[in-house]
Amino acid sequence: MKKSTLNIFIASALSGLMFTSCDIERFPTGSMSEEQIKGNPEAIVSNLVDGMYAQLKTWSDPMHRLGEYAGDNIMKDKHSTDDFFSFITYNRTPNNGRLQQFWDYGYKAIAQASNAIQMLDDINEEKYSNSKGECYYVRGMMYFYLTRAFGRPYYQAPTKNLGVPIVNGTPSEEELDNLHLPDRSTVEESYKQAINDLRIAESLLTEDKGPAYASKKAAQAMLSKVYLFMSGTYENPNIEFADSARWYANEVINAMPDAWATREDYMKSERTTPENYKESIFVVKRLAAEFPGFDYYYGIGGMYSNIGGMGWGEMYASAKYLDMLNETGLNDWRPDSKIIVDARAHFIEPKYSKDDKDNYIPVLRFIVKNDYGYVYRQLKVDIDDNICWVGDREKKDESYKEYTIRQETDLSKVSYENERYYTIDYEGTKYTNAVLDYQMDTSEGHPMFYIVKCSREDGLESQLHSPIISRLDEMYLNRAEAYVKLGKISEAMADVNLVRGRAIVNGGYSDTEFTAVTAPELVDKERQLELAYQAERSYDVFRNGKSLTREYPGPHNAFEEVKATDYRVTYYIPQTAINSYPSGSTLTQNPTDNSGVILN
Repeated sequence: MKKSTLNIFIASALSGLMFTSCDIERFPTGSMSEEQIKGNPEAIVSNLVDGMYAQLKTWSDPMHRLGEYAGDNIMKDKHSTDDFFSFITYNRTPNNGRLQQFWDYGYKAIAQASNAIQMLDDINEEKYSNSKGECYYVRGMMYFYLTRAFGRPYYQAPTKNLGVPIVNGTPSEEELDNLHLPDRSTVEESYKQAINDLRIAESLLTEDKGPAYASKKAAQAMLSKVYLFMSGTYENPNIEFADSARWYANEVINAMPDAWATREDYMKSERTTPENYKESIFVVKRLAAEFPGFDYYYGIGGMYSNIGGMGWGEMYASAKYLDMLNETGLNDWRPDSKIIVDARAHFIEPKYSKDDKDNYIPVLRFIVKNDYGYVYRQLKVDIDDNICWVGDREKKDESYKEYTIRQETDLSKVSYENERYYTIDYEGTKYTNAVLDYQMDTSEGHPMFYIVKCSREDGLESQLHSPIISRLDEMYLNRAEAYVKLGKISEAMADVNLVRGRAIVNGGYSDTEFTAVTAPELVDKERQLELAYQAERSYDVFRNGKSLTREYPGPHNAFEEVKATDYRVTYYIPQTAINSYPSGSTLTQNPTDNSGVILN
């Protein structure tokens, strides 16, 4: 063969989609002959870079599910046979199609970027430097996202624990007959690879074509995130890396002096195209034309809601996340009295029921703990008579039960300035946080608190959504966390209050509330509120050495504490990738129990 092997051979080997030499002769996507390259380099560069971005569209779907479903912002209504359910339950398995897809398309993007970089090095023309920077950005981003999923948190022995294989470029034709692929590099080496690529991208990227494309500030935003993941825990911070996270966040903030959105614009952000939302830095751009027929059911938003008749609507905001939204005042989602206290509550839409006369049905809603977990209760209510009940109130047969209620007056137990909290003695237990609301549709007894942050892009009543990689609000939160780890508490409070003050009118903390003792918890809380449904939460918990608890309704184990030291914090390497490795090469699997975890 006398053709350049600019193809996705390496990615195929890593993912089990092996090509033969004949396949390479047929020029698979990303493959060009030397004659093609020399004849029309500008078109070839454009095609290669566009192909690289295209890989992200498939990759970003499992990327979201790995990061978000393993956290505590969501609850599933019932058990599922879909591979993503293991992300929720932590029943890790290497035989998982969605995990395989995340791995496959991550490495395909790496291969596409590497091939383009190789070609651009051969061309060596200044006018292509920005394109080369885009490739370095995507490659660095992929190495980081893959490492944070398959590698241990950075504070846990990064020189000993394994990250991911570093494979840049494609083999020579002579090497194809005796292909050898490297085993996984260490976590430290994998992070260094990501940082090196992103720093090169930062130096090459001179154009800003909008958030659908890599830019200098996108590279800096990703560097801020990478260094934050390396910055240790609050108890034992890595000062050097925390300062680097702060520095890069600061660079992005200074480069976007007029981009901070108002509260009103923020609450419209899910409906706004990323190009028109000022805080957008980088997204995986999707178009409505990419979703024919029922494809919206299978997008990210399709699990969270049903919009425009599309979507399974089987995964809802968790009770834990709802409680956080209601901490400074109960958000009222009722259509005839809607008041949003926390702007982030705008991205939650309860699905209310109506009776046969088209009227909403007043209920008291509360959560009951039993031997198996937690369950919701919705009891019809008569406020005038101070009662609620189960069964038919008119017939009052044997199934009918009645409960006395009273309005909760001890506001130390509930959010302030509310008249919708009630106390009820239910089945021998007193509940002080029963909420007066309208009855909601349920699935398996779980009220449908739809999540719409991943829907309705461009004002469409659909599940169109471009997954968010970097936005300006995250940069302030990155900087705030870095400041706490650097001991600069007042600076951290200023950043948190900027984010919180937009979301909650007069919601900022005072210096007596935001102290060196409380700062870690308050920064993490704001990060969870602001970045919910952006695939960050589960990684944020573990990288800071915290435990994940989910003491709320859902089919997960509500009594389980998943510690940052648990072997299940990392995902397994897909078994198909291990099986497909060439003879004589090794791809090492992650530990299958806690005895194999290296912590220091």
